[in-house]
Amino acid sequence: VQLQASGGGLVQAGGSLRLSCVISGTIYSIHCMGWYRQAPGKERELVARIIDNGTTDYADSVKGRFTISRDNFRNFARNTVYLQMNNLKTEDTAVYFCNVRRSCLSRLGEYWGQGTQVTVSS
Repeated sequence: VQLQASGGGLVQAGGSLRLSCVISGTIYSIHCMGWYRQAPGKERELVARIIDNGTTDYADSVKGRFTISRDNFRNFARNTVYLQMNNLKTEDTAVYFCNVRRSCLSRLGEYWGQGTQVTVSS
């Protein structure tokens, strides 16, 4: 499984960005997809995740501003998970990583993308 994240950049507070994570390879065992972020000097934290029945989960700090979505997953195809980020705040500045795993309840079969920088200026 390979993950390629993109879409980060510099944006003013109140602006929007959309992150994309292209997931390729043998994905039949992947049922949980998510975005995490890590700010300087802080631990990596969950931002949002989606499971293959479409159920979503968000960190309290981004609820109402961020939306996670995905294409319909097909094995051996290029599948994409998105993170639409609206009304960005300076505290959203971080490196954002996409993550996939077999289940949201464990870290088995986990893969990470390379990270994309999001910088929000005041």
